Amino acid sequence: MSALFLYPAAFLLLLGVLVVVHEFGHFWMAKRCGVKVLRFSVGFGRVLWRRRYGADQTELTLCAIPLGGYVRMLDEREREEGESIPAEDLPRAFNRQGVGRRSAIVAAGPIANFLLAIFIYWLMFMVGGNALRPVLGAPLADTPAAAADIQEGDRVLTVEGEAVTTLEDFHLRLLRQASRKSSVMMTVADSQQLARQIRLNTGRLNEAGWEGDPFSLLGLQLYQLPFPPVLGEVEAGSPGAAAGLRRDDRVLAIDGVEVTRWRELVETIGRSPEQPLSLLIERAGQRLTLTATPARNGKIGRLGVGLSAAAAGKVESESPGLYVFVRHGPVDAAFRAARETWAQSALMLTMMGKMLVGEVSWRALSGPLAIAEYAGKTAKLGPEVYLKFMAIVSLCLGIFNLLPIPVLDGGHLMYHALEVVKGSPLSENAMLRWQKVGISLLVTLMAFAFFNDLNRWLSPLFSG
Repeated sequence: MSALFLYPAAFLLLLGVLVVVHEFGHFWMAKRCGVKVLRFSVGFGRVLWRRRYGADQTELTLCAIPLGGYVRMLDEREREEGESIPAEDLPRAFNRQGVGRRSAIVAAGPIANFLLAIFIYWLMFMVGGNALRPVLGAPLADTPAAAADIQEGDRVLTVEGEAVTTLEDFHLRLLRQASRKSSVMMTVADSQQLARQIRLNTGRLNEAGWEGDPFSLLGLQLYQLPFPPVLGEVEAGSPGAAAGLRRDDRVLAIDGVEVTRWRELVETIGRSPEQPLSLLIERAGQRLTLTATPARNGKIGRLGVGLSAAAAGKVESESPGLYVFVRHGPVDAAFRAARETWAQSALMLTMMGKMLVGEVSWRALSGPLAIAEYAGKTAKLGPEVYLKFMAIVSLCLGIFNLLPIPVLDGGHLMYHALEVVKGSPLSENAMLRWQKVGISLLVTLMAFAFFNDLNRWLSPLFSG
């Protein structure tokens, strides 16, 4: 599928699933509590499709603006002009329910998002699959990873005593510990399986406001297999094609410097945008010299050539130790899914807290544009990666909605808590004032998020 259609389709599917799940949580709990539901809407604005459902003739609608949804319940405070409520329906009005029932209905939406994340993780752990081991490459110079004496081929065994099996485990555990401490103790094993302990200084993340890729900031590199510099696909119309490069060409040197690995080829091209490069290649037993000029793609150069699948497959088949097959039984998978959800949620809350006190840059805040971009990217990588991204966004949505901001679910729960303390509901005027505050906060947050998204997209176009 073309990226022109894949990215919006992946984003709309992601948003649709999360909105339906969230609103269904409110809907389901309202029904359980005996509250009459008037409308279940996916999206806002002009109604594109509607249908009546059930004994209450609940209206199901699909609206033009897909950025959210809502469940409208019978409520004496939210009647439309001229609308009357039959006396027999008054006991089923939301505002006439006890504070416990109202709180359960409000909280059910975010809880549904947490349950969706748990279900996705449970499914992933049940199905299983090959995962990369946490094997590290040579660290970047003058970084905490280099100072910790990490060597190429080191495999991470534990992070602060917690065992890690996959690269994903390592990423999550390291970020969680780094959000709490200025240095993290890790156990690694070298290529000879000799274990040693190292201490990685993570203070640089706080100094940078957690802006950018945290692993690059720490100098951590993923171990890359020694793929040979043999070309696979050469894109039509690319700089590589214009230079005369072909499938199965082997690059021997660039500007007289020997090239033995694919990574060296990529790095040299990447740091040479719009600079002519002299390539010594081997083709069918003969050596040729070609000149290629990488096109500029943001800050990096690009030739439009790919790695030979045959050459890569041969190397991968000879390096089985980099992958581990992970699969768990239903019960174990459920415990692991709950633990994963808790760990991800705790990390998100920690990052939010750091953002509020200024330890994490507000430029780290992402909005719908960034979510749409990552939805498309993860969809291209396959269903498993896309579903895991959906789980993370579902957790973000659940946590965000529980923040004590008026107009959000957390704001309504805050009203209910105040009602319990003072013994009576807040006045409509007070709630209206707080609602205006909440809307202002949300507009400000959305403005920050959109600005950050646009800045990330546009800054490469204006960079040197």
